[in-house]
Amino acid sequence: MYRLMIVEDEMIERIVLKKMVQKKFGESCHVFEAQNGKEAVDIFRREKIQVVILDIGMPGLNGIQAAEIMRKEDMHCCLIFLTAYDRFDYARKAISIKAMEYLLKPYSQKEILNVVEEALRITGERSQPPVAPKEIQADRYIPAGEEEPDYSGSRLSVMTSMVEEYIRSHFMQEISMNEIARAIGYSEPYFCKIFKQQFGQSFTSYLMEYRVNEAKKFLEQPNVIVKEVGARVGYTDSNYFTKVFKRLEGVNPSEYRMTRLKELQS
Repeated sequence: MYRLMIVEDEMIERIVLKKMVQKKFGESCHVFEAQNGKEAVDIFRREKIQVVILDIGMPGLNGIQAAEIMRKEDMHCCLIFLTAYDRFDYARKAISIKAMEYLLKPYSQKEILNVVEEALRITGERSQPPVAPKEIQADRYIPAGEEEPDYSGSRLSVMTSMVEEYIRSHFMQEISMNEIARAIGYSEPYFCKIFKQQFGQSFTSYLMEYRVNEAKKFLEQPNVIVKEVGARVGYTDSNYFTKVFKRLEGVNPSEYRMTRLKELQS
């Protein structure tokens, strides 16, 4: 059973988020609660929490400070930040401690559940041999300490095109937000800040939807084996791919293929 903790000082929001996670993941996930950073750190240490969803603006020890302690004690826990503040310094700090996602409130149920599901998948694969990180050279890399550039409409348009092209070329591989940021020549904090602004959703949700759309194209080809489709779009675990596909499309890959082939033949 996965161990997940929600750290939120607003009781109603904490309860709603907990019910949302429990309804989606059921008995596969034990959900703990904390109402401040200090309590969160205590529970984290005692229960060996694997996934943490943290609000940032809390009295006393805030979410960033609590996450820094957690990261020092466990390099593999998945940290997901929720905040109502679109502040660049928060995003930069979140990236520096290798947070998985930085979501702005109000977030959608679909968005948060996509991120949590991905965090649980990553947690479940921790026992597998680690993959060596790719070395990526970027001549236009902007150090995190420099002034934030003035993103004009044309510059954002170019950046958006580069992101789309990178995902189009690498979606079948394991890619992360940090990797793609460096690949297109930007520091992670800048990329994190502007991705949702441009695409209207988190990187994780965007990549999931892109992969499922590509999977649908393969499923329309009768010569492609259904069980191979997940691997072709970046999911080595076929069961996980089926879960993601069904959640986004309402049917499993085999059912989708049967329906589409009938439509194409009629």
